[in-house]
Amino acid sequence: MVVKKELARERRHKRVRKRILGTLKRPRLVVFRSLNHIYAQIIDDLKGETLVAASSLSKEIRDRIKRGGNIKSAYAVGELLAQKALAKKIEKVAFDRGGYLYHGRVKALAEGARKGGLKF
Repeated sequence: MVVKKELARERRHKRVRKRILGTLKRPRLVVFRSLNHIYAQIIDDLKGETLVAASSLSKEIRDRIKRGGNIKSAYAVGELLAQKALAKKIEKVAFDRGGYLYHGRVKALAEGARKGGLKF
């Protein structure tokens, strides 16, 4: 059952990636979530490099959160990612939810990034 769910998520992710391409002007914000943590990166697909990254394991927010796999920590990761992105003068991004539903932790991360100043 778990294998089928993961394969379905990967298929959705590939389908979305056909349409979303991160450029230098509008890089791609990618989300990955596991049971215990949530990770986010801003990627320039043309160069193939990660511009900014944040996760629930980051030193900056590890002290503030008790668990990395909940909505509160996802919101904090979104705010941290936005803060790092604005420091590198990245304001607009294309949101790639990674095949996950826009609900729960993924939605909280997006809202945290928007509150932090990212536009998508």
